[in-house]
Amino acid sequence: MMLRKPSFALIMGFLVYNTAVMAQGVYPERPIKLVIGYPPGGAADFVARISADQISKEIGVPVNVENRPGVGGAIAADLVAKAAPDGYTISMSGPHAQIKALFPKMALDQQTDFIPVTNLASGSMIICVNPNEPYKNLQDLIKFGKANPGIIFNASSGNGSTPHLATALFEGVTQVKFTTIQFKGGSPAAVSTIAGNTQVMIATPPTVMGFIKNGTLRPLSLTSAKPSAAIPGIPSAEESGLMGYNSTFSYGLYFPAGTPAIIVNKMFAAVAKGMTQAGVKQKLASQGMDLVLSKSPAQFQATLTAEAPALAEVVRLSGAKVE
Repeated sequence: MMLRKPSFALIMGFLVYNTAVMAQGVYPERPIKLVIGYPPGGAADFVARISADQISKEIGVPVNVENRPGVGGAIAADLVAKAAPDGYTISMSGPHAQIKALFPKMALDQQTDFIPVTNLASGSMIICVNPNEPYKNLQDLIKFGKANPGIIFNASSGNGSTPHLATALFEGVTQVKFTTIQFKGGSPAAVSTIAGNTQVMIATPPTVMGFIKNGTLRPLSLTSAKPSAAIPGIPSAEESGLMGYNSTFSYGLYFPAGTPAIIVNKMFAAVAKGMTQAGVKQKLASQGMDLVLSKSPAQFQATLTAEAPALAEVVRLSGAKVE
């Protein structure tokens, strides 16, 4: 019986397939870039650097954090979406549904441009004032703000940032009108409030926890409706008498669309093991955040999909604008 010779196309297809499998099998062979759309010094940067360190220990290569701040995280998201889907570029960001709602003209979509890996951490923000201001509690701030629209200067960490969105939502719920000054990150916003150039700011915990402890900023309330175990001693929005207000943040890991499942699963396993090592949860709690890992990439995707309409509605109701 005569055997037919395999075609050239069949041989090349077999070689390409095996090369891809072999490449994935030894992944990673070089450093991984973790891109975040926020400047150094804030909550995202803190979570990213802890995560990068833990992932590196588990996966065997350096994981280097690259800060690409600007436009509410959209610059970094666009960079990662266009990166090669080879496992060497990964992003950490808040839910992309929020970015999409704030930037409807941007051609970025959670469902088509990214592969979610896992959630990492979540938390409440803190409403702070300069300690020389007369506001002793949140109701003092609301009462004065409603009676004097535009008089209170608010320091925001940038257009489209989570604190910006939380501030816009606060104004919508309370009918307080701030004069908001946009800064390039939470750190310069905090410096402005400490100096008295602005009077109030809403910030992620790592940005202001040190200032709260040394008395250079006074916390009035959390932005979450319920208390946070990671931030004891500061009342929640409901405990402060503000009903109907709830603003929190979360960060997760994402690969570009097209990244092979074997790489996604290997990264998920590294995160699941690394982030549950002794001391990691305590490090996050020290900065007012909770460790919240997904059970699987599929479960993270399902959560993001379920939450997307609510996030878009919050952006709409808040009236947040990104210019």
